[in-house]
Amino acid sequence: MEPIQLVGYAITLLVGATIALLAVQIWRDIRPVLTEQTDVFRAHTVTVSKNITMFKTADKEKIYFGEKELEKLRAQEFVKDVAPFGSASFAASAAISFNGQKLSTDLFFESVPDEYLDVKSEDWVWDSANGFLPIVIPEDYLSLYNFGFAESQSLPVVSEAMLSQVTFNIYVSGNGRHQVYNSRIVGLSGKINSILVPESFLQWANVEFGTGGKERSSRLLVEFADATDERIPQYFEATGLNINQNELEASKLTFFFKLAMLFVVVTALIIVVLSAVLIIMSMNLIVHKNRSLFVNLYNIGYTPAQIARYYHRVISGVTVVVVAMAALLSAWVRHLYVGRLDTVFHIEGGPVSLWVSALLLLLVLLVIYNIFIARIIKIKLRTK
Repeated sequence: MEPIQLVGYAITLLVGATIALLAVQIWRDIRPVLTEQTDVFRAHTVTVSKNITMFKTADKEKIYFGEKELEKLRAQEFVKDVAPFGSASFAASAAISFNGQKLSTDLFFESVPDEYLDVKSEDWVWDSANGFLPIVIPEDYLSLYNFGFAESQSLPVVSEAMLSQVTFNIYVSGNGRHQVYNSRIVGLSGKINSILVPESFLQWANVEFGTGGKERSSRLLVEFADATDERIPQYFEATGLNINQNELEASKLTFFFKLAMLFVVVTALIIVVLSAVLIIMSMNLIVHKNRSLFVNLYNIGYTPAQIARYYHRVISGVTVVVVAMAALLSAWVRHLYVGRLDTVFHIEGGPVSLWVSALLLLLVLLVIYNIFIARIIKIKLRTK
């Protein structure tokens, strides 16, 4: 076999194998970041409400979702789940003493199922026995205070850790009754723009202090099976429901990332296949040129497998070396990007997927060459 043929095969295989192995390892490293360590790429849950029009300001009942509307929304193929916001039907206010002065403000409370809450806290528990009421507020509220209100009023800025240590009183009243609860902000939500209390408390308090009317919801949490589904904006535009398009834009990044990685892997595999085709065609040409020699060897007792053994060893040896080089090169590149990404995201584990993928690729190529080289020689020997 000509050295130029082996060099051409080695270069194309090295390029294709390196790209394929690196793409698989990048996907393995980045996927936990996309699905667990950040909400940006996570399967999206968005807040849905009705558009406020002039007619709805005259009739407030039109802003609430009816049971038929909820059933229709749940029936959509792209909708995975729908969870209505729970809302308080009683009056609430918060009070705190600061520098000898008592500060108070009226509040509104809402609740969502715990599985939709992006705050994890051991204190997120309502127990009527201890009288403690945990609260979650939006991250934007703290930012507005620190960079807006505190700046204009010459007040001190507050960190999240400091805010979680501040205790205050919550006054709840309605239905001829009133109650005071100790409270504390146990977390900040980056997803839900509302003042949240545990769902169990809100359901209990609506019975104890509420007006006794039917529970209604003007906002919904809608979870999509695929946030990149083009039917989503079409449906909400047609039904007049309000949805934040920016929330969907982030989810589309996941789709484009997957598409890009698939394109890279397919391109790399095409290069690998072309390298395999190149070496097989070269082998076919060698057998064709030396057919008489192979026939003589066959006539004196050599089997096609024995004749092919030399070529198989040469090609297999080159393949093993090249795939090992591709794996080492990919591991080196991974070391470079992990060092940079660790400053932003924590990447766990080592390049296990890279070595496993390299081994699988090597085994597949060796099996293919073992079958085709012997088959080529056998066919040529039987051709008159």
